[in-house]
This record gives sequence, C-alpha cells and structure tokens, in this order.
Amino acid sequence: MANIQEIARLAGVSTATISRVINGHPHVSESTRKKVIELIEQLDYVPNGNAISLKKGATCLIGIVAVAFNPLLIRFMQAFTQSAEKHGFNITLFITNGQAEKELVALEMLKRKQLDAIVCVLRSNEWNVIESYTKYGPIVTWQRLENSNIPSVFMDQYEAYCTGLEHLYSKGYRKILSIYPMPNGLNTKERMRAHSDFVLKYGIPAEKFPVFQGKTLVRDGEELARWWISQINRPDAVFCANDEVAAGFITVIRRLGFSVPGDVGIIGFDNTEVAHLLDLTTIHYPVDQQAENAFTIIQNMIDTTTKELIPLNYTLVERQST
Repeated sequence: MANIQEIARLAGVSTATISRVINGHPHVSESTRKKVIELIEQLDYVPNGNAISLKKGATCLIGIVAVAFNPLLIRFMQAFTQSAEKHGFNITLFITNGQAEKELVALEMLKRKQLDAIVCVLRSNEWNVIESYTKYGPIVTWQRLENSNIPSVFMDQYEAYCTGLEHLYSKGYRKILSIYPMPNGLNTKERMRAHSDFVLKYGIPAEKFPVFQGKTLVRDGEELARWWISQINRPDAVFCANDEVAAGFITVIRRLGFSVPGDVGIIGFDNTEVAHLLDLTTIHYPVDQQAENAFTIIQNMIDTTTKELIPLNYTLVERQST
C-alpha cells in the first residue's frame, strides 16, 4: 500500500505539501494539487487515521461502556448517538459482560488518544481505577456517583419512588410490596428509604414480606408472580424495579386467571415501550435527556464551553394497571 513518502517522491514534492493537499490547505499551486490528487487516486492512497488523530489531538470518537444490552440502555445509546452525531462525533460500543478487563480496553484507548471521551453506563472496575484515567480525557457516568473528576447524569430516585408509593396509597392500596434493582446499589438504597419513610408517614402495619433485590429481568417478574400466587397473605400492590419485571409479573398473573388491577395493582419504573403495550402505570425516567446531558458535559469539557444542561424531572404516568 502506498504511503505519503511514496506519493511525495512520485510527485517530486515534500510530504508537507502532500499533507497540505490532503487537508485542503492553500499555498499549493493548482498544477501540483492536481498532480498529487491524481497520484492519490491512482495508488488508492488512504491517510493513516491514527496518525491524523494524533496530530489533531482528537478522534471525534466517543466510547460507550456497558455491561449488557437492555431496553433502557438502547434508549440512552440512541439519544446519546443522535446528540453526538449532530456535532461530528461517532460512537463505539464496549459491552463488557461484567468483565473488568474488557472495560480496561476502552480506558486504554482513551489513554492512547484513540477515543476522545468515554460514557460509563455501568462500570465493571472500581471507581478509583476508572478515575485514574480521567487525566487522559473526559469520562462521564450514568451511574449514581459523587466524584469531582467523573461527572454523573444520575437522578435521585428517592423522590420518584415516593411519587409512585403515594399514587398507590391514593388508589387504596395498603399492602405494598416493593421490588428492588441492584443489591446495595445507591438507587436501591434510596428506594428502600422512600418505602420506609412512606410506611412511617401513614402508620401502615409492617407486613412480613421478603425483601426482593436484584430483580431486573422479565423472568424475575415471572418468578415473583408465581411467589405472589403461592401466598396466603398476598400484597395488594407491587411496585416493580422496572417495566421489564412488571411485564413478567403481569403476564403470568393474567395467564393464570387473575386480574390487574382487580386482584393486584402493578406499577413499573422507566416508562419503556413495554409499559405502553401493557397499559402499565409507571414512573417516566427521562433517559433521552440524561443522554443529551451526558454529551453536553463531554462537549463542554472538550471545547471548554459552558452549555447549560437540560433540567431533569420524574413524572408519574398513570395507566390501567393501578
């Protein structure tokens, strides 16, 4: 494959002149420009992208790091990609499956200037490891984190969870079972705190329901539905960790002849497409706007600008399931 030195030799000019032609710079005679372009086309010369990136100090490439695919991640990626592409950036995706070494591949690419920035949707390494790479470029996270070097676009879920619980109370539900996402996650802790404060506020007798954590999949909802059916003292409402869990729960309940909300009220979290399909009451989580804010933060850090972020708010979407 031809290189820039060969093009320069054949054209009888310096490599600097070849570079000026490739980049459209002035101060090159028209005859020389024409000759160089003809040689480039004849020899099918392609400039080295890595070399150009190193010279310019930018790749216009942002990495998104996530553990696995899910509907919420897809929404986030779509919105982030649309924002990035409007400003000339491309996206590369790293799915780690929870393997720390796969995440390190992205971090090392940032270090080697093969990425301009990273969005860490869900980490696999400890935060101190990730933070050590922030000196090489912007790293933004979707996870809840308070770190001066790693900006986060997380939203406090305490208020959102309170909103959902208040809705269930207003509908007459008193034996409410809360299903939580990641064990020991900060959002899980805030949801549990909201539930405890809610019970104290209304003096609701404590029910001896199990504490379900780490339930985020449709099949988790199906298992929970079978647990609910097997109980003598059943919850009259279930606040699911997300819409996927709620979908699994509702599907099994209805298949076995129970009614929603007649026998049990169901509320989800996120307001994904499945919530629309199942007429599910849920908490709208503004993922699209979080993604836009993530890109804005990166853009501000790269360009040293101060573009304002979109204000973020949760809203209750009431549908048939409650």
